[in-house]
Amino acid sequence: MAQPGAAGSPPREAVREALERTLASGGFARNERLSRFLRFVVERDLEGRHGELKESIVGIEVLGRKPGFDPKLDSTVRSEAARLRARLLEYYAGEGKTDSVRISLPKGRYIPQYHWADGPPQPVPTSSAARNAAVSALRALPLMAAALLIVGVLGWWVLQSGAPITVAVLPLQNVSGNPADEYFADGLTDELIRSLSIIDGIAPRSRTSSFALKGKAESARDVGRLLEADYLLEGSVLRSREQVRVDVQFVRVRDDRPIWSGRFDREVTDIVAIEDEISRGIVNSLRISLGHGRRRYEASVDAYDLYLRARALELQAGLTGLSDSVTAFEAVIAKDPFFAPAYAGLAAAHAARSRQFRFDLPGEVVSMRAAAEKAIELDPLLAEAHDALGIAATRDAQWQSAEKSFHRAIELEPRSAEPRRHFAHYLLLPLGRVDEALRQLAIAEKFDPLSPALHYSTIYALVTASRFDDAAAHCDKVLPVNKSECVGRVRLGQGRVEEAIQVFETAYQQSLTPGSEIRGYLGYAYARAGRRADAEKLVAVTPPINPFNLAVIYAGLGDKDRAFQALDRASASGPVRIGWVLGFPEYALLRSDSRVSVLRKKVGLPQP
Repeated sequence: MAQPGAAGSPPREAVREALERTLASGGFARNERLSRFLRFVVERDLEGRHGELKESIVGIEVLGRKPGFDPKLDSTVRSEAARLRARLLEYYAGEGKTDSVRISLPKGRYIPQYHWADGPPQPVPTSSAARNAAVSALRALPLMAAALLIVGVLGWWVLQSGAPITVAVLPLQNVSGNPADEYFADGLTDELIRSLSIIDGIAPRSRTSSFALKGKAESARDVGRLLEADYLLEGSVLRSREQVRVDVQFVRVRDDRPIWSGRFDREVTDIVAIEDEISRGIVNSLRISLGHGRRRYEASVDAYDLYLRARALELQAGLTGLSDSVTAFEAVIAKDPFFAPAYAGLAAAHAARSRQFRFDLPGEVVSMRAAAEKAIELDPLLAEAHDALGIAATRDAQWQSAEKSFHRAIELEPRSAEPRRHFAHYLLLPLGRVDEALRQLAIAEKFDPLSPALHYSTIYALVTASRFDDAAAHCDKVLPVNKSECVGRVRLGQGRVEEAIQVFETAYQQSLTPGSEIRGYLGYAYARAGRRADAEKLVAVTPPINPFNLAVIYAGLGDKDRAFQALDRASASGPVRIGWVLGFPEYALLRSDSRVSVLRKKVGLPQP
C-alpha cells in the first residue's frame, strides 16, 4: 500500500471521494463518533499533518478527552480505533464492496492507508544481477527461520472444521529502487510461506509454485486457478539502510476482494516480528470472513501456565478462590501484557467478587470494565472479552449496551455455554425476563450439561418462575455448598415448610461462612412456620455483612418497613442482585409496595 500521490496509489481526489462515500453509508451515518474519527485521520493525513495523528491528540480532538489525559490509563482511543477498523471491514463487505478506492487504519497506528480495490501495480521483473545478490544474501536466513519456528510454536493459528484453507504467497515487490535489495524481498516471501506453513488450518502453496509467477501479470482469479488457492498474499518491500517498510494485502480469490491489509515500518532487525504480525493478520481476517476457526495466542510458557492456574482458581468456591483468581490473572498480565484472555478472565473474576458484600463494588466495577475493554482492544473477536464487557455494563445498569455485548459474544461463539449463561444470569433475570433466561439456559445446557454454575443459574430462574418441581431436578447438579439452599428453597416453594427447616438447620449448624444466605432462608422458614420468636433470634445474631439475610427474614415476618430498610442497605451491591431478589417468591409480599419503584430507580432497574 502507498500513500496518496505515491506511484500506483490512489490520488488525493479519489481518496476524498472515497471518504465521503464511506461516511454517507448507513453504518457511518448512524455513528457520529466513528464518522468523526475517520474524517479526522484521513483529512489530517491528506493535509500532511501526520504529527497530529497520535493517540493523545485523537483523544482530545475527536473523542472529547481533556488535555493531558494519559492514553496508557485511558484506552478509549484504542477501543474506538478497533471499532473503526471493524466498521470499515463491514462496509467493504456490504455497501462498499464495489468501491474502487479503499481506506484502512492499520492496527496500532492512526495514519490511514489507501489502495485500489483491484490490487497493487504490477511487479518489476527481477534482474539477473539482483538474483545473484539474493543467492549470497539469503545465507543469513537460517537464523531468521529458526527464530520464526520458535515464534510459530506459540504463535497464532486457525483450526478449520474441514479442509485447510489454501493460500498463495506471491513474491513481494522490491520497491526500494536498488536491485541489490531484491534478495530481501525474495527472502521475506520465502519466510512468510514458512510462517504460514506452521499454522494449522492454512495450506500455503509451495515456494516453487509461488516464485513461478514472479514478474507475471496475472489476475487474482487466474493465480487462484493456477495454484488452486482460495486466497492470495501480495505486497511490496521498501528497504532503506536499517529501516524496512512492508506493505501487504490479503485477497480473496473468488471476487478479487482485499479482506485485510497492513503496513509495517520497523528496524531490519525486527523482520521476524513483521512476519509474525502478517501471519496474525491473515489468521484474523480468515476468522472474520469465514466465521469459524479459533486462535491461540503468542505467549510464553510461564505466562500460559499462570493463566491455567488462574482459570483453575475460578472454580474454587468461596471468597478465597475469588480473591486468588484476581491476583492470579493480574500476575499473567504482568508477565504478558498483551494476552487478551487474561484481561477477559480478570474482568470475570471482578464480576464474581462484586457479588460479595465485603468488597467495594464501585472499585470492582471500574476494574471490571477496564479489564474487559483492554481485552477487546487486544482482540476484538474474543467472545470472552465481549461477554466480560456485558457483565461490566450490567453492573453499571447500562442494559442496552450489556445486551449488545452479550449478543456479540454469542454471535462469535454460538456453541459456548458461558455467554448464554451470563446473559441470562446478569441481564435477563434481573430485568424479569425469566422465560428468555430459561431459553438461553436450556441452550447453554446442551453445550455444557455438567456445569454446576449453569445449573445454579437455572435453579435461580426456575425458582423465580415458581417452577419448584423442575428446580428440584437440578439440586443434585450444583456444588455441595449450594445444594442445601436449593433443596430448602424448593421445599418452601412446594409448601413443605418443616422439611425446609430441617434442611436449613442442618446446613446452618455446619459452620457456614458468616454471609451465607442459609441463615436468612432459615429465618424466613421459621417465620413461615409461625415460629416468629425463633426468626427474631436469628435477626439478633445475624451480622450485617449480607443485608439480604435480614431482608428475607423480615419479608417472612411480614415486616415491610424493616425489609425495605435492609434492602436499601443491600442496594450497594448493585442492580443485578437487587433485580434477582425482587423476583424471588420469598419477596412476593413486597411487590405491591410503592417503595419497590423507589428501590428499582435507585439502583438503575427499569420499572416493570
